[in-house]
Parts: sequence; C-alpha cells; structure tokens
Amino acid sequence: MTTGTESSTAAAAGLRGVVAAQSAIGDVNGEEGILIYQGYDIHDLAEHSTFEEVVFLLWNGRLPKRGELEELQTRLRRNYEPPAEVIALMKQLPKEADTMDVLRTAVSLLDIYDADGHGTGRDEAVRAAIKLTARIGPLVSAWERIRTGKDVIASDESLSVAENFLYTLRGEKAEADEARMMDIALILHADHELNASTFTTRVVAGTLADIYGAVTAGIAALAGPLHGGANTAVMKMLVEIGSEDAVDAWVDNALAEKRKIMGIGHAVYKTEDPRATWLRRFSRELGEKKGEMKWFNMSQKIEKAMFDKKGMYPNVDFYSASAYYMMDIPLDQYTPIFAISRISGWTGHILEQYGNNKLIRPRAEYIGERDLKYTPIDER
Repeated sequence: MTTGTESSTAAAAGLRGVVAAQSAIGDVNGEEGILIYQGYDIHDLAEHSTFEEVVFLLWNGRLPKRGELEELQTRLRRNYEPPAEVIALMKQLPKEADTMDVLRTAVSLLDIYDADGHGTGRDEAVRAAIKLTARIGPLVSAWERIRTGKDVIASDESLSVAENFLYTLRGEKAEADEARMMDIALILHADHELNASTFTTRVVAGTLADIYGAVTAGIAALAGPLHGGANTAVMKMLVEIGSEDAVDAWVDNALAEKRKIMGIGHAVYKTEDPRATWLRRFSRELGEKKGEMKWFNMSQKIEKAMFDKKGMYPNVDFYSASAYYMMDIPLDQYTPIFAISRISGWTGHILEQYGNNKLIRPRAEYIGERDLKYTPIDER
C-alpha cells in the first residue's frame, strides 16, 4: 500500500509541477507547444526580431525603441573583449579540458576583473549583465582556437553577437544566411522559464550573491547531459548510426535496450517543441545549401520512428545538432552556444530576483529513520 508520504514525495520528484516563483519573463505551455518571452510568441520573435532586441525585452519587459536598441548594441559591442588576463589564464589550461568546464572557470574569472561587478542594485547588475552577455561568445571561440593551436581573434565591434561569435570562431565573417540562422538560434534558446540552470541562477541570486556567481552556477547546471549537453549527444548518435538505412534497426535496438534517444521528448512539452520547428528548417536548408542531406534525412527518420513507436516529439536539441554540424561547428561547442544565448535569460531572471528578492529556501520531506540511539564505535 502506498502511504500519503510516499505519494506526495513521488508527485514532487524533480519538483515537477511545483510553482517555485512568479515571473514575467517567460512562459511554457507544454500542452499546446507555446513559448512566450514577456508576452511575445517565440515564432513572432524568431521571424522578426534580433537577439539583441530579445536581450532588451528579457531585461526590461518590453521591446526597445530604436535609440534604446542602438544604445544596447553599442554597450554590448564595446564590451566584447574579455580582460587580457582571463585569456592569458585560459592559455595555461590543459588543452584537453572540457569546454564547459573552461567556460565556467573563465566566467568566474571575469568577476575578479570587474571592480563594480558585485552590486545587486539595478544599474550595477545591468552593467555586469552587459559584460557577461557580450563576453561569453568570445570566450567560447577563444578556447576553441587556443586548444587547437590557433591565434585568438579579436572581436569586431561592427558585428552582432551572433556574427561576432562565428567570426571569432572561424576567422572569417559568416555568410548572411548562416549569421541569421545563428541569431535566430540564440533567440530560440534565450529563455525557458524555470529550467534547471535558470532556477539555479535564481537560487544563487536569492542569497544576494553577485551576478557572476549566479551565472557561474547556471553554467555548471547547463553542462549536465540532461540539460544543455543533449544536442552534442544527438550528433554523436547520428555519427554512430552512420547512414539512413541503419536508422530503423538502430532505433529498435536502442528501445529494446531501454536506451534514451537524445533530443526526443521533453519534461514540459507534450507536443512539438516550438523551437524545434525552426531548427528543423535550418537543418534542411543548410543540408540543401551544402549538398549534404544525410544528417537531416537521418534525423527525419528518427523523428518519425519515435513518433510512430512512442508518440514522442523532438525537442530543441534534436535538430540544432545537425544544423550546427552543417555550420562546421565542433561538437563540444554546442552546449557553450546554448550558454551564449541563455545568458540573456539567466541575467533577466537574476535582475528580476534582485528586484523583489526573497531568499529561496524550500523544505525537504524527511524520509529517514527516527529515534535512533548512538552506539559506541566498538559496539557496532
């Protein structure tokens, strides 16, 4: 017989369905497959907006006027370059170090070189948020070049966040279509309500720790394979399968062995993840552009097989994997790209937390023993 205690514990496993905060930043309707930022549907923003506009929206609760957007763009671009000391320290790290571990460490180092970065007042926190949002992309691309023995490329202040990331990563400016796809990818990943990493940043910010500490904790949470690491796992899965003809047998075998099919299913969405709609399109368009449809076609077959067999839909990670692969982005850069985008949502939530702060201190339902008596060590 299941006790009331066991039932309530099971119902709250992973805090599923538990409302832990009130927020105006983002909302996920898992039943209908709707994602909104500050009242705007993700499809409307992806179609018409830019990542920088979305940053302003998430921080301020409204879309910017032209002058406000230009001011934000200028402030971001003037802060692209990380402190030289941080890059120098990154060059001392083992070249085989995990990219997310390096990013987490580098962001923590940024704190040390920002004398005004500890304030939790609105103006101080926004200044730090601008530096963080501007610098994560260049840090990610710098590490890729450092570990592969290439020179770090200085940022170009004439470029957007998306353009500058691709430029500093590749050493040449991206074509317009790929730059726009990357910009939309950043929009799509910007916020997703109280996901694991965002909740982590709010918990840390709730102690009135500074914004750098909160974001560092968020990066640590994002690195987990059940959160931001899934798209890298998707691409590794596609490479392992190898060909379109091998998909059905591979899926059947994986299901028989009760292996998780990465990029399929979502903790919240019960229908298609609206972000996957865009990334599926990008995967197809990039495959057509480069004359290599293999990865898109394989992904389509897996998607169909999983829907037919399990009634499950792809999530944001599923098609981002092949899209990034067709952009010639190394596999272990996929999760860091997530961070380049999600910094906007993290900092938006942190600003919201600072603005109406209450220490986040939930209770745990104790299920251990009671009334035990201490036994001397020699009698155990």
